[in-house]
Amino acid sequence: MDLKLAGKRVLITGASQGIGEALAEAFAEEGCALHLVARSAEKLNAVAARLGDQFQVPVAVLPVDITAPGAVETIAAGAQDVDVLVNNAGAIPGGNLWEVGAECWRRSWDLKVFGYIDLVRAIYPRMKARGGGVILNNIGSGGENFDFDYVAGSAGNAALMAFTRSIGGRSLDDGIRVLGVNPGRVATERLYQVLQARSANGVTIDDQLRCLPMGRPANAREIADLFVFLASPRSAYTSGAIFTVDGGMTARRSI
Repeated sequence: MDLKLAGKRVLITGASQGIGEALAEAFAEEGCALHLVARSAEKLNAVAARLGDQFQVPVAVLPVDITAPGAVETIAAGAQDVDVLVNNAGAIPGGNLWEVGAECWRRSWDLKVFGYIDLVRAIYPRMKARGGGVILNNIGSGGENFDFDYVAGSAGNAALMAFTRSIGGRSLDDGIRVLGVNPGRVATERLYQVLQARSANGVTIDDQLRCLPMGRPANAREIADLFVFLASPRSAYTSGAIFTVDGGMTARRSI
């Protein structure tokens, strides 16, 4: 299937590893020009070199902390002609209300929650002026599966779900589609760090994986490929919606 994305300019945050790197690869395969943002210059440059060589697409990198003063404006100025914005940077730590301190809570929300909001605020007017675009938010299934032991993440992801739906209905008036994706467990370095920490309580990593649908987490490309489809004209009738990719875990909990 031709997704008709060749030549489109795509800005991806948190693009140096995990789902972000898979997103960059998936869009590069479609012939997109990439603008990649993350804190690590070394990792970003490695991803850019690999994808540029493999897919012969232009790849620009901007190593910056999105929470730093002026960072959002710098990102928007450097990629003001993008057709697709993919908000992906940030991870909110686990823990209950007393285990996640106020400073940690605010710092993680500054990156993932307010980072998404601020970048949409900066990029949206540029897309509108150019006649349209697509904004995709990588959120997380914790926003619909409320968890006492993931309170900061559940609350932050739920806020981003509401933000996505709030913007994504009216945005069609400006030719812009706004969508969210809620991945469940994905085979990234961060997931295995979490599983390893939990194994200290006597539950092995293998036992934890067996509890997942299909006995495994998703791989990052299974998530990234959905983003690419949603960004494409093949998905032109979608906006203001959230797509959950968790192997059916959320559906099972609702039965």
